Amino acid sequence: MGFKCGIVGLPNVGKSTLFNALTKTAAAQAANYPFCTIEPNTGEVAVPDERLRKIAAAAGSKEIIPTRINFVDIAGLVRGASKGEGLGNQFLANIREVDAIVHVLRCFEDDDITHVEGRIDPVDDAETVETELMLSDLESLERRIVQIRKRATGKDKEATTILPVMEQALALLQDSKPVRLMLDGIAAEDLFILKGLNLLTSKPVLYVCNVAEADAATGNAHSAAVDKMAAEQGARTVVISAAIEAEIAQLEDEEAREYMEAMGLEEPGLDRLIREGYRLLELITFFTAGPKETRAWTVKKGAKAPQAAGEIHTDFEKGFIRAQTIAYDDYVGLGGEVAAKEAGKARDEGKEYVVHDGDVMLFKFNV
Repeated sequence: MGFKCGIVGLPNVGKSTLFNALTKTAAAQAANYPFCTIEPNTGEVAVPDERLRKIAAAAGSKEIIPTRINFVDIAGLVRGASKGEGLGNQFLANIREVDAIVHVLRCFEDDDITHVEGRIDPVDDAETVETELMLSDLESLERRIVQIRKRATGKDKEATTILPVMEQALALLQDSKPVRLMLDGIAAEDLFILKGLNLLTSKPVLYVCNVAEADAATGNAHSAAVDKMAAEQGARTVVISAAIEAEIAQLEDEEAREYMEAMGLEEPGLDRLIREGYRLLELITFFTAGPKETRAWTVKKGAKAPQAAGEIHTDFEKGFIRAQTIAYDDYVGLGGEVAAKEAGKARDEGKEYVVHDGDVMLFKFNV
């Protein structure tokens, strides 16, 4: 299981340039005019994980297969999008289909690239997009809650369960606050209801500060302002130069390393972005390894062994018996499965085992 991140923001902030760099394609046209992205472009990229190479070496694997992540480049939004301005209706429809929002903010000065608002203020840009999402959610909830309240008054069991969650969300929106503030400490059953409402502001957000090349390693005053805003929201940020990422995407590995060193960078922005995306959605990685291949798989934090098995094949989950599990450090440190078994580090885990990040697993099941 990967996850789907929608790249959003105002026009001309670098969304499509970042998308092209992430996917190493030119599928999205990057141009200096609003709405150059009309249909959402989707790209799938491998999740970089150095652990794969080390596990494969210990297992003697012929092939390495990383897990993958989807990015969707969504058309730029302008003020009034919730009322259909610009490509607002299409923007809002597309964003409902993603799991998380990667909000690109322009944190660079360049007189040759126009800004739809005529100034550089990433915090105000973020508020513009957030306001449009909240207005859309507010309209949607106000329309739907009328019928739910009527049903709850009539003692309808489903409506009685849903109504408190809807009212809490509505109260936040009426107070000009995003619904994702409900996520902290929410009960599992309420979270299920909230996800079913598919509200735009209930989706987790990662702010990406697109800075000039000279600021890629340290950030600048604009990105610092975004950091402050994000901290107040309990959100996270990543500083990236989309221009640098576009250059790296065109280089061979050795050239890319030399280029990053020259720019004062230790790794590509893609790596940082994916790590933050994993944290955002509370995802972890487990591995399967053997002579044929070493492969990475993604599950939600807290997933149990049968759910992990189901990521490989639904039959594995249905007929799950047990999972031989070796911690990553033991697998690599001892030199593979056989040595780990001999050292007593291979455990047989049952249906209630909660998968840990880095587990190397072998599933036993009945067809």
